[in-house]
Amino acid sequence: MNELFNTSWKTVMLISASAIGIYMAIIILTRIIGKRSFSKMSSFDFAMTVAVGSIVATTILSSSVKMVEGIVGLIMVYLLQITIALARRNKTVQNLVDNSPLLLMDGEKIISSNLRKARVTEGDLRSKLREANVTDLKQIKAVVFETTGDISVLHKKDDTTLDLWIMKDVKRE
Repeated sequence: MNELFNTSWKTVMLISASAIGIYMAIIILTRIIGKRSFSKMSSFDFAMTVAVGSIVATTILSSSVKMVEGIVGLIMVYLLQITIALARRNKTVQNLVDNSPLLLMDGEKIISSNLRKARVTEGDLRSKLREANVTDLKQIKAVVFETTGDISVLHKKDDTTLDLWIMKDVKRE
């Protein structure tokens, strides 16, 4: 139990210096490469966020990883992220890296096969509908399981039609 609280001032200072250095590196890299680095737009973006968090924690708390090594790791992850982001302009690369949005409900009709593909239960779906202030299934135009894992609920507004461009990449079944 005593080991939990036993450390030296040297260790505290090294951790503090690493934390400051890695924090500054993240700020600088994010300013250079952009906010997309921490967006939730695709599964690759999510992986980027997890990788950055892991590098930060390891660099700060592990005595075997030097601050410079952590910064090099961060630079590499940021470069990979920007490379993939640019490569995703190519449809083939985009299909390899990104999940496709999936239609869960078409109007009032629940598409059970797509719920299974997305591993979303009807209970999860009901929860998201409540979150979106749906009080009657007649209010729903479409429900989409997005590439990020979010669920979007598109509401009916009178007799307006759903613009096809909005649903362009959404898999129906």
